[in-house]
Amino acid sequence: MRLEAITWERLTDALAERVTATTPKDGSNWLRVAVDGAPAAAPGDLAGALAEALRVRGRAVHRAGTFGFLRPASLRLEHGREDPDAFHDEWFDRQALWREVFQPLDPGGTGRVLPDLWDPVTDRATRSAYVTLPPGGVLLLHGPFLLGHWFPFDLSVHLKLSPAALARRTPEDERWTLPAFARYEAETRPEEAADVVVRADDPRRPAWSGTL
Repeated sequence: MRLEAITWERLTDALAERVTATTPKDGSNWLRVAVDGAPAAAPGDLAGALAEALRVRGRAVHRAGTFGFLRPASLRLEHGREDPDAFHDEWFDRQALWREVFQPLDPGGTGRVLPDLWDPVTDRATRSAYVTLPPGGVLLLHGPFLLGHWFPFDLSVHLKLSPAALARRTPEDERWTLPAFARYEAETRPEEAADVVVRADDPRRPAWSGTL
C-alpha cells in the first residue's frame, strides 16, 4: 500500500471532506464512521479533531469510545487481569454497541443513542442519558478492534502502528495487551479492511493512503 506524508491538520480536513461526500450505504439518515486503533495510536484524538472539523461544516456529530462499552469485570476479567485473548474477545460489549448505538441509526431508526454504558472504575453502569443525533448527523466511534464485526460503518479509518512503535508507545503496565493487537493484525487484517489507513509510527509525521 502506497502512503503519502501529510500533517494531522490536513488529514483531518481531508477526512472531513470525505465524510461530507459520503452517503450511508444502507439508505440510513446517519453516517457511521470508525476511527480504529490501539490506545497508543490515540484514535480518540483524531476522532475529536474530526468531530470539530465536521461541526464547522454544519454536521451534527456524536463521538463515542469503545472503552465506554466495556463488559463488567466479572466477565472481562474471568481469565485474569492480563489475558490478551480475553482483551481481544471479551472486554468490549459489542452486543450493547449494536443495540444502543448502531440499531438506533438504522434506516427508520430513532437516532437516540447511548453515549456510554459501563464505568470501569466503579464497575457499574454509567446511567448516562440518551442523546438524539439528528438526521444527517455523523457517528464517530473510536477505539481498538472495531473492524471485522460486521458493524455497518460507512467509512472506516485505521491508525496503523508497526509492532516496534506500538511496543514503544504502550505504557509498561499495558504491554500485556500487545499479543492481542498482533492477533488483530493477523486475523482481521485491518490495513486491508479499512477504507483509509493512517500510519502513525511517528506522531509528528503521519502518512495516509488517501489523496488530496
